[in-house]
Amino acid sequence: MVKDLTVISAWGCTWASLNPSPASSFAVHLSVSHLLLLRVQLKRSKSLRTSLEELELLEEFPKKSPSNVGSKHLKPPVKIITDPLKKYMDIEFFGSISIGSPPQEFLVLFDTGSSYLWVPSVTCASKACLTHNRFNPRKSSTYRALHQPVSISYGTGSMSGFLANETVHVGSIQVSNQTIGLSESEPGAFFYYAPFDGILGLAFPTIAAPTAAPVFDNMMKHHVVSLALFSFCLSFEKNKSFVTFGGIDYSCFSGKLHWIPLSSETYWQISIDRIIMKGRVVACPRGCQAVIDTGTSLLTGPLGSIIAIHDHIGVSEDSSGQFVVNCRARNHLPDIVFVINGIKFPLPAKAYIQQVRQGHCRSGLEGSFFPAQSEELWILGEIFLCQYYSVFDRANNQVGLARVP
Repeated sequence: MVKDLTVISAWGCTWASLNPSPASSFAVHLSVSHLLLLRVQLKRSKSLRTSLEELELLEEFPKKSPSNVGSKHLKPPVKIITDPLKKYMDIEFFGSISIGSPPQEFLVLFDTGSSYLWVPSVTCASKACLTHNRFNPRKSSTYRALHQPVSISYGTGSMSGFLANETVHVGSIQVSNQTIGLSESEPGAFFYYAPFDGILGLAFPTIAAPTAAPVFDNMMKHHVVSLALFSFCLSFEKNKSFVTFGGIDYSCFSGKLHWIPLSSETYWQISIDRIIMKGRVVACPRGCQAVIDTGTSLLTGPLGSIIAIHDHIGVSEDSSGQFVVNCRARNHLPDIVFVINGIKFPLPAKAYIQQVRQGHCRSGLEGSFFPAQSEELWILGEIFLCQYYSVFDRANNQVGLARVP
């Protein structure tokens, strides 16, 4: 679908408003005074992996909490969702929201790889809940119980609780009658050490319960955003990471914004043509699928492909299960190039080789197991998204990617 761009200056930034076809309820020409945009600053916090390293618990943790990062994308979940814990190990970007009246504040992960909003309940007595902010329904005048259970299984533990309706504030945007999950049990060690209270899912309603529309779906329904899209600007520089609802911030990227059609409207899933290094195909030779996932820290692919790339760049496994590499290699290793919709998106070694401390570097690539009959799937997480500004367009079912400066 061809779109017109209306560029508007507001709040010190340059915003672009897409005007879809007249059939869309969002096909309106907007003035600055009527532009409904929200930019939420994301805080960069210490990752779970770093916290475990400092506590000298990292070596034992993966043994107690094994997971397969790609398993969550194999099929749409229904009532019980399988969501691997390991995907959150290196996440560093979180944002604040509030729930209830008067508002109770929570630090959440804005996750394009899931669709539920959930936080701990005050009735949760698990150790993990006691170390985080918990929602108290008794202190909110807008709380409404739904008497519907919800469970998210993590293999070695789980989150279980119930659904309720509440008023949610994301920055200045108010979303009324939003279905949220409230955990009553979070067994296991993972959430005890997690740097966030809960998760705000931004994927499609097809992977949530019929009664639990995602937050952004309700934003669109109530027309509290001008456009049916949101975007992420992720940066390791302080105070330069944002999620924007209802618009595109052109100050966050340079060059052209490339639009890629979705291949599935469950997760933000797209098709990859091939993956190359030094002009040679190293993975995805006959095309494959990928999920653009802000809730995954690393870049994940089929185990065989990741092993081949690791062999190519000289990666070895240490005693804690981390894939380490000589830090000096970052200066001469080739780009990993993702060819998507005919466009090359290079990922430099400085992005996929991460320095965790002086003289110690590890690979940002991780292998996943997939059933033999399933299509090859890659997950493009923070490592990729810190290199590319990303736009998630619900009106046209497409993703936009543009190089960050």
